[in-house]
Amino acid sequence: MIAILGPTATGKTRLAANLAALIDGEIISADSRQVYRGMDIGTGKDKADYLVKGMQIPHHLIDIVDPGYEYNLFEFQKNFVQALNKVITGNKIPVFCGGSGLYIDAVLRRYKLTDVATNDKLRKKLEKLSDKELIALLKQYGQLHNITDTTDRERTIRAIEIAEQQNKPDNPVDGFPDLHSINFGIRFERSVIRKRITQRLKERLKNGMVEEVKALLDMGLSPDQLTFYGLEYKYVTLFITGELTYDEMFNKLNTAIHQFAKRQMTWFRRMEKKGVAIEWIDGELSLEDKLSLILKRVGYQ
Repeated sequence: MIAILGPTATGKTRLAANLAALIDGEIISADSRQVYRGMDIGTGKDKADYLVKGMQIPHHLIDIVDPGYEYNLFEFQKNFVQALNKVITGNKIPVFCGGSGLYIDAVLRRYKLTDVATNDKLRKKLEKLSDKELIALLKQYGQLHNITDTTDRERTIRAIEIAEQQNKPDNPVDGFPDLHSINFGIRFERSVIRKRITQRLKERLKNGMVEEVKALLDMGLSPDQLTFYGLEYKYVTLFITGELTYDEMFNKLNTAIHQFAKRQMTWFRRMEKKGVAIEWIDGELSLEDKLSLILKRVGYQ
């Protein structure tokens, strides 16, 4: 498998699609929000990037659940295995592409996860703790799988329940393969990525991102549900509901995306420290030079 990763606004999808076109590959997405139907502009699906010289590049794990559903890491691992088996069965090369560090790490390091049942005995003990005590207990289990686990008492209790079970001996998700993946990261200087993020945000707003969020609200999703998805959906919802002016929304969202990109890079560096090899490519290189570099490395040239 070839993995193309990196922070937001680095051109991962376009590179992955062009690579897949050259090596007879199919893309498996590693994006925690692009799984949702109807959430296109805000999640940066950029579906036009999958069209290479008139050919639609097959892609998986995009538009697989309805908005409002809380998709999780355990489901992603199962769906990834299903997609991978489909790609391999079709004698295609899997190209794993995305920026959700947790999802990428869960595949490359084969996280051991289970579908955890409700533990009534544990819940009775947890109900006696304050919100601060619950959050402190959850953090003792290590890296949080979802930052929203600390925003709501019920979610925090559920996260502790899952963490408690996952700390016990367990087997990897059924059928999880022993992957050999060559991983490439796209990296720009921080000042450059900031400019790219701001420019892309302007383009998304111009291309109908506010209208997309309004449509989701009209479908029956609540403002709280959209806020759950963070970033674009959180701040645009606050604008639509009148809690922020347009300029406040833009500035706060722009800052939040910059911070998100920084956290993505921190996650990737942590992956490297834990043994995941990532070969970084200068984002300023032309598409052709990036492709040539990757093809040489994986033995296609």
